[in-house]
Amino acid sequence: MKFIKTKIPEIIEIRPQVFGDERGYFYESFRLDEFEKQIGKVNFVQHNESKSSYGVLRGIHFQKPPYSQSKLVRAIQGRVLDVAVDIRVGAPTYGEYVGVVLDSEIKNQLWVPQGFAHGFAVLSKDSIFSYMVDNYYAPEHDSGIMWNDEKINVNWRIEPNDIILSEKDKIQKKFGSETDFNYQQFTTEVLYNK
Repeated sequence: MKFIKTKIPEIIEIRPQVFGDERGYFYESFRLDEFEKQIGKVNFVQHNESKSSYGVLRGIHFQKPPYSQSKLVRAIQGRVLDVAVDIRVGAPTYGEYVGVVLDSEIKNQLWVPQGFAHGFAVLSKDSIFSYMVDNYYAPEHDSGIMWNDEKINVNWRIEPNDIILSEKDKIQKKFGSETDFNYQQFTTEVLYNK
């Protein structure tokens, strides 16, 4: 398993070693000892899965403390552009984002820690998307950022007319309206190296 730091070092792409032959394939999608060595201690409590068609954009979402979530995400089927936005006030990368294509053929994953908002857009005909999270869904703490916020300016790699949004995602807030995430409280050292 390779753990690859992105331009925002806390966001990590994970690429497994896949063993394949005429029968199919095998790979380790998660291994606790490697994960803790590379990232730190985490306790996943919920596993979510969604299916979406081309152009569906889900995000950009986060949960406010004390229900903020870290996510380990992957495309089980198809390809998505996965996006993580730094919402930690005072961070050197505050307001920046990382976009990584998650592809079921490559079987890569993305680690999105607490303090980051998350979204994805489906680039293939359809996609099945998997999320492992370290905190339970808490609808009263659910929040988000507009998918087309001008300050963040995400390139979703889909024509705007082809993007399909939920009613909730059509009315998300502008970037910077949330101040619940302080950089000093949401660093890897504080959250995962206990």
